[in-house]
Amino acid sequence: MSLHAIQSIPFLPARAIDSHKGCFGTVLVIAGSLGMSGAAALAGKAAIRSGAGLVRVACPQGICPTVAGFEPAYTTIALPEDSQGRLSKQALGGLLDAVEACDVVAVGPGLGTSHALQTIIENLIQDSSIKLVLDADGLNNLSKIRQWHNKVKAQLILTPHPGEMKRVWASVIRDPMVQERTDQASQIALRSQSTVVLKGAQTVVTDGQSVYLNTTGNPGMATGGSGDVLTGMIAAIMGQGLNALDAAVLGTYIHGLAGDLAAQKMGQIALCASDIIDSLPKAWLSHEKQSL
Repeated sequence: MSLHAIQSIPFLPARAIDSHKGCFGTVLVIAGSLGMSGAAALAGKAAIRSGAGLVRVACPQGICPTVAGFEPAYTTIALPEDSQGRLSKQALGGLLDAVEACDVVAVGPGLGTSHALQTIIENLIQDSSIKLVLDADGLNNLSKIRQWHNKVKAQLILTPHPGEMKRVWASVIRDPMVQERTDQASQIALRSQSTVVLKGAQTVVTDGQSVYLNTTGNPGMATGGSGDVLTGMIAAIMGQGLNALDAAVLGTYIHGLAGDLAAQKMGQIALCASDIIDSLPKAWLSHEKQSL
């Protein structure tokens, strides 16, 4: 099956002069576990730097003060945790309440894996009322849910790196994984009725009908937390009204552009995930100027 090649990068809609924070989406980030508070913070802060009106970070209660201390512009929700410092099954009720009050849900950075987390994610993918971005341990838990691809009702974006793609592929398709990255992503997108962002050099973005091969980014971005930043960005963009495919394309492009700007300033070797966030304002401004 041939895919339509996406050539142009979308833009966020212009902001009306009488806008308020409720106009630009409320993002709920479900992330973090003991020792992984930074993942939750990076995703939350990236969502703020990508235009979300409100960002709430839901995390295990033990790390909540740490997560809150990273950034004053998002709020936090402290939820019950298990003995390993991961969200427990008792967190489900609080999470579902929080989901009702948001526009987009981003799940996965630093969560860990457990039966309770699989139950949480299974509930979320079956909710037709939400827009959902799954990354990292969100994908690792997803791949353990039997027949998950037949249960998807949410507007879903999956953002695997190559290792996560292998697990997702094996959970959906019995045949050995094909070598071509575009084929990998498009087959999973079609089977699960989702948009897939297969990260790596020339990140592939596809909904199974159209495909975008990213042209921005550099090897300095191959560092822990970079994917968490992308998760928060895509969620924020969806919250501002773009559909899943356009949000994934724009988020991927700006993420790479911010990484390129950061590398120009400090080189690739020293680059870390927070540097990508610090370069987002300049990246967004550069892209906005192209629409004028």
